[in-house]
Amino acid sequence: MCPLLVGWHVNSFAFDASLKGIIDVRAFHVASDDAKSYLAGDYGKYRYDSGSGIALGQLGAHIDLELNSKWSASVVANAFANKGNSAIGITEGYINYKGLPSSNGWRVKSKIGVFYPTISFENVATAWSTPYTLTSSSLNNWVGEELRNTGVNLSLEKLGKFSGSKHSFSADVSLFQNNDPAGAMLAWHGWTIGSRQTLLHEKLIVQDFPAREGKLKFQAAESDPFLELDNRFGLHLSANWKYDNKLKFNIGFYDNFAEEGLVENGQYTWTTEFFHSALKYRFTKEWEVIAQVMAGNTYMTSPYKERVVDNDFDNAFIMLRHFWSVHHIAARFEHFNVDDLDGLWGDNNDEQGNAFSLAYRYKLSKQSFILTEFNYIDSHRPSRWYLNQAIDKKETQYQIGYRYYFKH
Repeated sequence: MCPLLVGWHVNSFAFDASLKGIIDVRAFHVASDDAKSYLAGDYGKYRYDSGSGIALGQLGAHIDLELNSKWSASVVANAFANKGNSAIGITEGYINYKGLPSSNGWRVKSKIGVFYPTISFENVATAWSTPYTLTSSSLNNWVGEELRNTGVNLSLEKLGKFSGSKHSFSADVSLFQNNDPAGAMLAWHGWTIGSRQTLLHEKLIVQDFPAREGKLKFQAAESDPFLELDNRFGLHLSANWKYDNKLKFNIGFYDNFAEEGLVENGQYTWTTEFFHSALKYRFTKEWEVIAQVMAGNTYMTSPYKERVVDNDFDNAFIMLRHFWSVHHIAARFEHFNVDDLDGLWGDNNDEQGNAFSLAYRYKLSKQSFILTEFNYIDSHRPSRWYLNQAIDKKETQYQIGYRYYFKH
């Protein structure tokens, strides 16, 4: 990275600014019985509608402003563009504190602002992109769609190298707001596979189903996932273990502690909680496995504290990576469920499905890559019947893309 010195000083203090980003363009073909994407308010499982096209997969920029050796500020912006769905805006923005390690390896870190919860082992590259494939798993695609922490994160690390150990540990706690409606889209369109992060200003189209003419008639046509309705703080706890450069493990618990029965302009509170865990293990020089699991519950109640929509959910995937020379292959297997626990007529959120993705990446240079990918989803979702679609559906997607990572 080449730091750029910002040309202004206050009391002889200089700010160092740096910029890194991603440019991702791609061609795609989706076979889904003429269904439109979940982003368009239909039940298609992919980011794009059925058919073929060219898209700006992602234009992302991460700007860092280094205030001193411990404090910095970051802003992450993203743009996405394809026919019928284009937008530009902010996805994260926070002040970052990273203390200097003590002589025995203890260090304190913190974030204040808007940031992703520490869940994904896939989306680890610039602007929350995944370097392994063109799409995120359904588990992490939901994280990118409905989850963002607005608050403070505190992390305590024990770095093993200071004591000659190959083991490092950390524990994170986040207190956050602005996530009261999170869970609505998981209920109403289910698990999806894509590469589209929700921008902080965006609202998401709610699918059409009969209960929206009855019990849910006051629900807004669009869900606002980053909204605060009850002035309560949610909690996210996470613990991490790293062994050498071979093994990384994470386990965590998320609860937005949303107050039941609140509604404002058609936006309801959804009480959402889940456990999650992730593993990354490099078992040879050229082979690595990444796995994640998640299980939890999300529900919303009427102003009379009647539980109207109530769903358990779970998701798991395993990805096998093989890389050599300029080549990289990733195979990802997924299984997902939503169990509808309520008896609301016209709003069946049951879902079961499996997905498979196979991606190949060719390295043109240190910063540029060609990627191809095949996705397959086989899912059972009764709510498709509301739009006269098949309850059981097999959907495929083919993509070829070019990615360029830049730094200044």
